[in-house]
Formats: sequence, structure tokens, C-alpha cells
Amino acid sequence: MRLAMPFRAHADTRWLAAAAGTACLLAACAVVVKRQTAKAERDFPPKGRFVTVDGVRLHFTVHGRDDAPQTVVLLHGNRSLADEFDISGLTRQAADRYRVVIFDRPGYGYSERPDGRRWGPEEQADLIHAALTRLGVAGPVVFGHSWGALVALAMGLRCPQDVGSLVLASGYYFPRLLGAPALPGIGALLRHTISPLLNRLLWPVMVRRMFAPARSTPAFRERFPVWMSLRPKQLQASASESAMMIPAAASLRRRYEQLEVPAVLVAGAKDRQLSTRWHSGRLHDRLDRSWLRVIEGSGHMVHHVATGQVMAAIDQAAAIVWDRSLLLRPSAGLKAGDNRMPAPRPMPFIPCATAAPQRQFDSLSRSRDRAG
Repeated sequence: MRLAMPFRAHADTRWLAAAAGTACLLAACAVVVKRQTAKAERDFPPKGRFVTVDGVRLHFTVHGRDDAPQTVVLLHGNRSLADEFDISGLTRQAADRYRVVIFDRPGYGYSERPDGRRWGPEEQADLIHAALTRLGVAGPVVFGHSWGALVALAMGLRCPQDVGSLVLASGYYFPRLLGAPALPGIGALLRHTISPLLNRLLWPVMVRRMFAPARSTPAFRERFPVWMSLRPKQLQASASESAMMIPAAASLRRRYEQLEVPAVLVAGAKDRQLSTRWHSGRLHDRLDRSWLRVIEGSGHMVHHVATGQVMAAIDQAAAIVWDRSLLLRPSAGLKAGDNRMPAPRPMPFIPCATAAPQRQFDSLSRSRDRAG
């Protein structure tokens, strides 16, 4: 017993020293994160305006002519923000022809995401729909990339009378186990200390996977505000959306056949974030009025790598809104054997004019799904 007391005191001292060292490390990390967050917000201040709906302040930018015949709404994916569309060049191309409205989705960029509320695709769709109504935008083409595609799809399901058409790019539409399971929450302590720094170290790897098989574009590497996406509040939104991806897709998929809004689907043939065949291909088969563009040589970030082809999809969706007679023609997504279908479709996708020679859809690579 006499020998045990010094040993116990020594062990207690080591634990106290370890705890003190950990606390110092976390404090140092918190200082770095706070400084980097403040610097990011100084370097990248809000570029647009704000609208408050349902007690939530949303940041948005407007581009193009106010008298343009059609409005296009752009919704970004997870870990991103509205500025990404400027970097890709999609904003500039779209603004040449349309009025373009781009939102920071709740919790991203400079948009609020109040705690204590669920922020699934349907809740975000209702919020953005209310914001568009407040802004006087009617019948827009709604483009959504990755997680934003779920929000766009929910808008088409919940308020079809106020949506002209959809463009759904690289979306996750059907439940499937993720390649790297997302944690339900990383906690306030980690978000303000270790997580931003670890994510910054892993950022090059994540970017390579998002763009693969193509290389990331110089514009993305040079202009994307990395620390804006690593701020604690945005990491919280990102982790939350990664955790709810499977249940959100499971909830929406029961209503896909009810979608009345025409949809143009765009996806990279070699997407390594999620399987194009499993998601975009299956959704195309489920919808009564849809068109699918599979872009060869592209991965998840199709709007960066194949901006012109994504723009062609937006033009197609806008033409559907303008030419109401299209809505009276046989649906592109009718199933084989349907007596309304004049002839079977030879291919389940529309090849892009500038794509590589077309291949059978079944030959598309099967890649593991990850949070988008």
C-alpha cells in the first residue's frame, strides 16, 4: 500500500499534464481558426443582397438583365457557396441570356441557418421558394448541383406551379451506403478547433476526388475561398447535410413519379463521389418527363469541367418553359410498354454534342457514393 501511493500520484500528475497539454493545443487551434475565419470574411465580403423570410436571412446575388425573358436560379452543393458558380464560369454564361439569381443556401456563405430547426431539402425548398416569391421571381429554371439538386427536386415536388423546369446536376437521389460514413455532428468544440485545420490539410485530396477523372480547374484552385467553407458555422451545416443525405433521399424518392415539372438531368460519366448509373440513371427512368445528359470525361464537378455542356442543359430547360407545346408531346421518360409511347427509346440518355463517342449506359463505371 505504501508503494502504491507514489505510483498513483505520479499517474495523476501525468493525466493532469496530458489534460493541460490538450487544453493548450485546443486553445491554440481555436485562435488559429478564429483568425482564419475573420480573414476569410474580410477577404470575401458579401457580394449581393439579403432577403429575410420566415425569420431567416438569406444572401443572394443577381446577374444579367432585369428584363431578360427567363430567370435561372442556381443552388450549390455541400461544402460550397454561391461564389462557386462565378468561379466555374456558369454565372457569366447564363447571365448572357437570362436573369440569374444565386443563393447561399442556409448555413453557407452569408446565409443564416438557425439552430433548433430541421434543414432538409423540403425545408430549404420552402424557404427559397418564399424568397423567390418575395423577390417577384415566377416560373424560373431551377438548377441544383449535388445536394442542391435535392433542394431543386423538392421545389419541383412541393410547388410545381411556381417552377418552370429543373436542371439536376450530379445529384444523390436514392439511399445507398456512403463510401465514408458522415458523423451526425462534430460538436461545437471540434468545429472551432481541430476540424477546420484537419479539413484544410485534407482539402487537396477532397478536391482531386470531386473533380476526378478530370483535373481541378486553375480558376477553382486559385479563386475558391477555402477558408470560407471551413468556418465553424459552415462545417456544421455540411456535417448536418451529410448525415441527413440518406433519410432525405429515402423520403423524397416515394414521390418522384408525382413530379410534374420537366427535368433535365446532367451527370459526369466517371463521377467518383456517387454513382451516375445508380442515381441520375434511375431517376431518369422514374420520371415521366425527363432528359438525361451524361458527360464523358467528367466527374462530380461537371459545371466546372464541362461548363458549356451544362449551359446547354439549362438552355434546353429554358426552351421547355418557353415552348409550352413541348408539354403536349410524348414524354421523354415514359417507360417501355406504355401505350402512350410511340416508339421505344434506343438510348436512355441524350449524348452531348461535344462529348466523346457514346457508350452504352450500362458501361458507366460504378463508383462508391460519398456526401456531395
